[in-house]
Amino acid sequence: MSTDTTSAASSTDPVVTDPGLYSVVFENERVRVLEYRDEPGDRTCEHTHPDMVIIPLATFRRRLTVDGRTVEVEKTLHEAGWVDAQTHIGENIGDVPTHALFVELK
Repeated sequence: MSTDTTSAASSTDPVVTDPGLYSVVFENERVRVLEYRDEPGDRTCEHTHPDMVIIPLATFRRRLTVDGRTVEVEKTLHEAGWVDAQTHIGENIGDVPTHALFVELK
């Protein structure tokens, strides 16, 4: 009996869980680039990212819930950074919109 891991993975894909916030702007066999936009107070559903690089296109503040822990982060315009693979919920806790690119590794 086979297990369909594709549907399990896609059910936590941020483009599926939050299509109004995430969009795919580029994809090939090695990377997928997502654009993320939200407004103050917006919150995502739980979703999963593989290892990735985040590129903030605005300075913003967020609350992330990862593995039952909550942390607050601030990202500065163009301050690219590495993010290990994780499943999380994100919330815009600032007073400006969030805008970022995520370069997910495959």
